[in-house]
Amino acid sequence: MPLPQALIFDVDGTLADNERHGHRVAFNQAFAAAGLNWHWSESFYGSLLKIGGGKERIAYYLDHHVLPHHVLPHHILHSAESPLPPVLADAGGDRRAIADLIAQLHQSKQQFYQHRLALGDIPLRPGVLRLLQAARAAGLRLAIATTSALPSALALVEQALPPGAVAWFEVIAAGDVVPQKKPAPDIYRYVLDKLELGAADCLVIEDSPVGLQAALAAGLATIVTVNGYTEGAAFNGAKLVLSDLGEPERPFRRSPAPSRYRGSTPGSTLICSAL
Repeated sequence: MPLPQALIFDVDGTLADNERHGHRVAFNQAFAAAGLNWHWSESFYGSLLKIGGGKERIAYYLDHHVLPHHVLPHHILHSAESPLPPVLADAGGDRRAIADLIAQLHQSKQQFYQHRLALGDIPLRPGVLRLLQAARAAGLRLAIATTSALPSALALVEQALPPGAVAWFEVIAAGDVVPQKKPAPDIYRYVLDKLELGAADCLVIEDSPVGLQAALAAGLATIVTVNGYTEGAAFNGAKLVLSDLGEPERPFRRSPAPSRYRGSTPGSTLICSAL
């Protein structure tokens, strides 16, 4: 089949393997800075990845692991105008204060995360830059669809990709730009609308079951590149499931991986093989 007209990329876990040593560490730094004795281990954070969005993960943690057993410290409870996230609608405590706490923790987490990016601690995943360059050379349009907040998504693109790479992406849809985050298809439908393309004209690169579910619900063909958190998960409906996008000196592996699928291919060839 011919090349798609556009590639749509997820960010976290797809462009960079930044969940374990990026976002997770930044969350823990934000908790400590707020005087909260909360710690998300690597394995526990993996269980939170089924929830799209950082604020939503904090809300889930509060609702299921804090509020049922503890009273929040008095010094962090104060009024706020922001509405309570739905996941905490029935939780005890000062509802406005909890919503404000979530917003403050998430803002602090973004700052810690961006600092880690600036240090160069979070490189791109194998094959990402090669595929982006091949897609641009072939005249494909590029877009991003992520549940991450826009500042975090932009920071990764700016720090991990060559200077000016933000302009490579015609649409960067992030955070709360749509009512429902992945696994709802809203973010992908938003990108399709902005690109003025049909689902059949695009190909998605994702890394997680949640992201795949969102893309498939929007009618989009999807390649999955697994990471340490999503390897071994079920990806029914994906066109391809790969270890990564591969480099000449470090070939990708298909899952399952018969020998005829092993190897690094030019980006355009890989895309065609998925359609």
